[in-house]
Amino acid sequence: MSIFTRLESEVRSYCRLFPTVFTKAVGDQLMDENGRTYIDFLSGAGALNYGHNNPKLKQRLLEYIESDAITHSLDMFTAAKQKFLERFEELILVPRGLNYKVMFTGPTGTNSAEAALKLARKATGRKTVICFTKGYHGHTLGALAVTPNPLYQKAAGIELGNVVTVPFEEKPETQDTSLDKLEKLLDDLSLNQEKPAAVILETVQSEGGINVASVPWLKRLAQMTQEREILLIVDDIKVGCGRTGPFFSFERAGIKPDLVCLAKSLSAYGNPMAVVLIRPELDCWQPGEHSGTFRGNNLAFVTATAAIEEYWQTDTFAKEIADKGEVMKKRLQEMIERYPEIGGEHRGLGLIQGIACKIPGLAKKVSNEAFQRGLIFEPMGVDKEVINLQPTLTLSLDTLTKALDILEESIGAAVSDNHL
Repeated sequence: MSIFTRLESEVRSYCRLFPTVFTKAVGDQLMDENGRTYIDFLSGAGALNYGHNNPKLKQRLLEYIESDAITHSLDMFTAAKQKFLERFEELILVPRGLNYKVMFTGPTGTNSAEAALKLARKATGRKTVICFTKGYHGHTLGALAVTPNPLYQKAAGIELGNVVTVPFEEKPETQDTSLDKLEKLLDDLSLNQEKPAAVILETVQSEGGINVASVPWLKRLAQMTQEREILLIVDDIKVGCGRTGPFFSFERAGIKPDLVCLAKSLSAYGNPMAVVLIRPELDCWQPGEHSGTFRGNNLAFVTATAAIEEYWQTDTFAKEIADKGEVMKKRLQEMIERYPEIGGEHRGLGLIQGIACKIPGLAKKVSNEAFQRGLIFEPMGVDKEVINLQPTLTLSLDTLTKALDILEESIGAAVSDNHL
């Protein structure tokens, strides 16, 4: 591994958590150069919801490449893009009663967030954006401004302005308090003060520690923004594409955001792809006003289409995710009861769940123990205090059970090592 430590920038992070050289991946399994196998509960930080090298998607991709079809097309019309748009409209938008234009941005989540923020300001003629504590939207300057993490923002080297941060709802009992503060902020604007252009949020904060906004909270927020003609941006980059069960994370609340950011697992295969879904009357872009060389990644269009056709023609896949989520929730609650000394709190829904630990550093110790036993997950939260589990959505119940067995053993080892 000397070439990595000698030549690669110090900014590298995941490899410090999982110090081995990976060589192969299939489904929910990763293999390293020593022949060891790991169950992947990181899932490419949300980019591999359908698993590594999913055979149903791989075959379509290989056939496309073998046919010498277009791979890179900027924003020109291609057959692959046409099929994606047709199937996305038919199987994702129409059944959910959603009417959006689709904007292809540069193929990263942060670029999707940048585009949404720019368009919100352009469409309203206003500058300020409301964001929430513990939110995460990316590392480019616009997205970073609405990511209130001092460590990340300090790296910008400049002041990040035109943003107001308000409390996120971490527990249902706080819903009135947090939104009361936002409502008071909006109502206290004087006549000569400009109201915000938009509010941006994740309905489930992943990086922030698996903080789930309740349905009443989301409904009230949507109503508040609509009544005041403030745009609502939902960042579904990490928890969309089935992570919480339904395709969109906001479906459970029955709301319809003005703008939706999608990336990561949208391509379904780890191929870079990102879009912004735009309420049609807001689509006031001039041609080329926001661009990106790789916004026409046709390999991503192919696998995205394949995933939509394979997994989202009915509600069967969403129900399977919910069922596996219930299995995970039950086991995590049992672990919390078995090890009361960790002060554990269950968080999450669907297949983004975890345990928040009151003991500093414990989640990282559990991650280290799990890695040694063949399970990969990333601690999350402001202080990395949350055991964060995001398996592939396609994993079997047997694999899920095995992974949770490893996790329970790893918690026991970390507790014993801490002499708790």
